[in-house]
Amino acid sequence: MLLQFLVGSAVSICNIAIHALVMTAVVRVSQIVAAKNALRSSRLLIAVMIATVSVLMAAHVSEVIVWSLAYAIVDVAPGDTDLLYFAFVNYTTLGYGDVVPVERWRLLGPMAAMNGVLLFGWSTAVIFEVLRRAMGRHP
Repeated sequence: MLLQFLVGSAVSICNIAIHALVMTAVVRVSQIVAAKNALRSSRLLIAVMIATVSVLMAAHVSEVIVWSLAYAIVDVAPGDTDLLYFAFVNYTTLGYGDVVPVERWRLLGPMAAMNGVLLFGWSTAVIFEVLRRAMGRHP
């Protein structure tokens, strides 16, 4: 069980680092765009939000890929399993249950779900903050 926690924690920390880097970039770029653009049009607001959400979605896909690679390294699921699909189902807490991890790694699924929930919440907070700042500049 300790090995499951160590592996799950290592993957989670890796994903938190990825997310922190992306979040920092998103916030910095949105600040730069807001500072440089005197025209505060609706189109700018739309462009900033589309870019923000797209980048965050790409970050989440990257984090799911990290989980799928970890699953492959430790041989979490039966051999014919699509590990990317399995990682997405766990990370998004969808939980279809059509793929079940092997007994010795069963805690990695819930750890991936916990990691995904926390990072989705963090993304939501950043989206809200970017939107709040952008709306504050638009009458």
